[in-house]
Amino acid sequence: MTISMYAASVPVFRQILTSLGEILTKAETHATERKIEPAALLQARLYPDMFAFSRQVQIAADFAKGACARLAGVEVPKYEDTEQSFADLRARIAKTIAFIESLPKNQIDGSEAREINTSAGPNSKTFTGQVYLTHYALPQFMFHATTAYAILRHNGVEIGKRDFMGKF
Repeated sequence: MTISMYAASVPVFRQILTSLGEILTKAETHATERKIEPAALLQARLYPDMFAFSRQVQIAADFAKGACARLAGVEVPKYEDTEQSFADLRARIAKTIAFIESLPKNQIDGSEAREINTSAGPNSKTFTGQVYLTHYALPQFMFHATTAYAILRHNGVEIGKRDFMGKF
């Protein structure tokens, strides 16, 4: 039995982005209740050479929208990276979920062999759709979503595996 490219992408991205949005709410509540300046969590890092929490969330959203757009053969929407608060990050997540849910299933299904070109700075890569999704986009997305979770957990936000996994 095969799995559709849509089933392997949109629902997975939606599940983790939804849980990330809920984790953001818990982090904001944590900061408020403990009188922690929100910027302390938003700018927290696991290690000095890693991106801060808010950038991890932005990148996770970027991989979700980018992967789904490329698989559907549509232009990747551009988001400004201007989020300064938990509310701003939740809005970015909501916008990302709305975008990926707007893509017709039949535009993503059948994209296994579609040529996908990506570039980051001077580096560019070409993949087939299936390899792009399973070996590049999903692992990148999960890395940044997991790192965002780990930053908050490391800083005392009371979240666990069920919070990360969300509802499925």
